[in-house]
Amino acid sequence: MTLPDDTDALQAQLTELKVEHHDLDAMIARVEETPPHDELALRRLKKRKLQLKDRIAAIERLLGPDLLA
Repeated sequence: MTLPDDTDALQAQLTELKVEHHDLDAMIARVEETPPHDELALRRLKKRKLQLKDRIAAIERLLGPDLLA
């Protein structure tokens, strides 16, 4: 994964990833509430959500605690 060096670009990417993560969370909840649901699709959504979480954590580490506030 290649990340931009520009702090503003990292912040923008972080915001996008957090929105997508939140949207996936809502989508997973909807799928789980309406049986019967496609287990394979649900696993794929959860895997994508975990990948996003990992990318979010990586960007937050790059930005450091001073720049997140």
